[in-house]
Amino acid sequence: MKNWMLALGVFFLTLCSIQAQGVVGKWKTIDDETGEAKSIVEIYEKSGKIYGKVVDILRADRKKDVCTKCDGTEKNKPIMGMVIINGLKKDGAEYNGGTILDPTNGKKYKCYITLDSADKLKLRGYVGISIVGRTQYWTRVKN
Repeated sequence: MKNWMLALGVFFLTLCSIQAQGVVGKWKTIDDETGEAKSIVEIYEKSGKIYGKVVDILRADRKKDVCTKCDGTEKNKPIMGMVIINGLKKDGAEYNGGTILDPTNGKKYKCYITLDSADKLKLRGYVGISIVGRTQYWTRVKN
């Protein structure tokens, strides 16, 4: 019985630790097709909403790339420094209700993010309903 109670306590402690950690911080983006690390995105909170900005591009030959396929104010702007996650709101363990921009194709998608573990972020971008989309997993950057 003691072992069971101890295991249950450790489980809840771990769960609370993951929730307390939150999504705010720097994350290494991983291309879901190639598995290649592409960039570092800093996720931050502003006025109760979550945003994400590209703070580093990991391939030296891509550091000065611009978003040629983007529309509006992002068109032909540098990807470095670009805010790609906009206006997510906390909804239980998930952040949703905002958008993500894919600078590769210039398209904006609805998205949601959740912590898969303390150092692994699940991000799903989709059109219409979440079943029509793709998922990426990003890893937390340790300072």
